[in-house]
Amino acid sequence: MTYLLEIAYSGVNYSGFQIQKNARTIAGELTRASKKLFGCECKIQGCSRTDAGVHARQFFCSVHTDDNANAVPEDKIPVAINCLLPYDIAVKSAKTAPDGYNPRFETAYKEYCYIIHNRPEKDPFSYKLKLPYPYPLDADMLDIEAKDYMGEHDFSSFMAVGSDVMTTVRTVYGAKVSRDGDDVIFTVSADGFLYNMVRIMTGTLLYIAEGKIQRGGIPGIINAKNRSAAGMTVPPDGLYLNRVVLK
Repeated sequence: MTYLLEIAYSGVNYSGFQIQKNARTIAGELTRASKKLFGCECKIQGCSRTDAGVHARQFFCSVHTDDNANAVPEDKIPVAINCLLPYDIAVKSAKTAPDGYNPRFETAYKEYCYIIHNRPEKDPFSYKLKLPYPYPLDADMLDIEAKDYMGEHDFSSFMAVGSDVMTTVRTVYGAKVSRDGDDVIFTVSADGFLYNMVRIMTGTLLYIAEGKIQRGGIPGIINAKNRSAAGMTVPPDGLYLNRVVLK
């Protein structure tokens, strides 16, 4: 059987989604919990890879069991498996999927948001959940700048060095910056993302705010196709996979 789970998690205590040797990961915890629930070794496949420290408000993964698996009604799976998972990982829903279903290949687009906690004083309750930034930010100005990310472009300038993807062309459907109280939020949706792409996009916006990159400079950075042309890679703390739209 194959099940499709919708999950959410805090990435604070994990080295990303994918299973790694000698590291605690989201997929590793799901694998252990699934084995206990279904009574067999289960294969977990995610809709995306999230890095160490990155969070997800919505994430989809498939669980593949064998013919000898315990029969668990799909509507009972969330409550049952949540009892076996750490508190910072939650299964929100479950349903039966076609055999071999892999959500990675069934994802139409994804939306990320990066949260910057913008106030002079530090906030202990947002530690590892938001990026602390004590200097004033003009969210309206940054929103205008962020619009230059939209469209189909070669985003080589916004990819970490050493990535070996087949193509660096991605289509960004939406990009905006908004303020919610002390939080400045960069939200971006696309058909796919390069390694560290959102973190570099965010760092570039901060460089614009700081005057290290001139306003209106994003098109030139895109055309440069050079990582050194863009801003810093911000930490993973404030990054959330916010929404996943399946085909």
